[in-house]
Amino acid sequence: MKRHSGFASDALKEENATTDLKAYNAFKARLTLMVIIVFDIGHRGTPAPRQEMSVILVTGSYDHEIRFWEAWSGICSRTIARTGEAGQVNRLAISPDKRLLAAAIHKKICIYEIGNSSSDPIATFEGHTGNITAVSFHSEGKWLVTGSEDGTIKIWDLRTSQLFNNYDNMSPINDVVIHPNQGELLSCDQAGRIKQWDLSENVCNHELTPVAELPMRSITLAADGSLLAAGNNKGDVYVWRVNDENSGLPRFHAVTRFHAHNKYLTRCLLSPDAKYLATCSADTTVKIWTISHNFQFTEEKTLVGHQRWVWDCAFSADSAYLVTASSDHTARLWERASGESVRQYNGHHKAAVCCALHDGAS
Repeated sequence: MKRHSGFASDALKEENATTDLKAYNAFKARLTLMVIIVFDIGHRGTPAPRQEMSVILVTGSYDHEIRFWEAWSGICSRTIARTGEAGQVNRLAISPDKRLLAAAIHKKICIYEIGNSSSDPIATFEGHTGNITAVSFHSEGKWLVTGSEDGTIKIWDLRTSQLFNNYDNMSPINDVVIHPNQGELLSCDQAGRIKQWDLSENVCNHELTPVAELPMRSITLAADGSLLAAGNNKGDVYVWRVNDENSGLPRFHAVTRFHAHNKYLTRCLLSPDAKYLATCSADTTVKIWTISHNFQFTEEKTLVGHQRWVWDCAFSADSAYLVTASSDHTARLWERASGESVRQYNGHHKAAVCCALHDGAS
């Protein structure tokens, strides 16, 4: 029998501590991490000054709770418990100025002030008759778009808290994104279609159907609007180059298709720098794909650590980190380059199905 002095264990602890410190310093330098909501021991519940709220990380769950997290420490700094209310939290979106959080809760949207410790929403938008599956803010925070299983896309005026417009898709909506020009929406649905909606003309002016009646689950658009990717229930990803409407070229030019997962694909997301694509799946993994100049997608990393379905993800502003939410009740922070999980967020009592991260400039 071999005996050990324990020094190896101590050395390993020291090595791990050094590695952890290096990772912390790199992460802090890259993201300028600060506490989302600072709770002073003597003034618990007092919101932090605006300048201290540089990183907003939020998760939503089937336990009906919305949780704010200190990104590096993993401490939950605020919980919106919604005691006595029904409805799971499906999607989350943070306003560009980091002032508001929009939560898609079953058939309604609740708007919360991020700098306020109250659990009461400052506005509630009701009108959908089915589960809300998508929510996104206008770049200047003037309006909000939602998509639902009731087959409609709705635009809500944040200044008047009224419904501004309604588009009937005739099939359950699975995802909606706003084009960077703020004048168009792109949606995908249960019938397998991808549609572009012109907000000035209030019409669908382009439609793509890679495989009819095979639900298209998720859609993502590059920050400059030049690249579109969408994933379906079979784990396949389709990619199009998006040409300017005035270029004389077809609006959407198919460039590639590839099989990302052998099980259900739940989310696909292009990084802010459009160099990477993240895909989440029922196979418990997240895959990171590098994108070449000629639109070839190569698997760079497979992020392994979650124990159940991975439902959602969000990139950091510099594309170096990724947050994920899973049915195993946890969220995780990953370093993209190494593929390592650098932090786990524990606290939800049921599946964590959505997350939102805003660490860029307000």
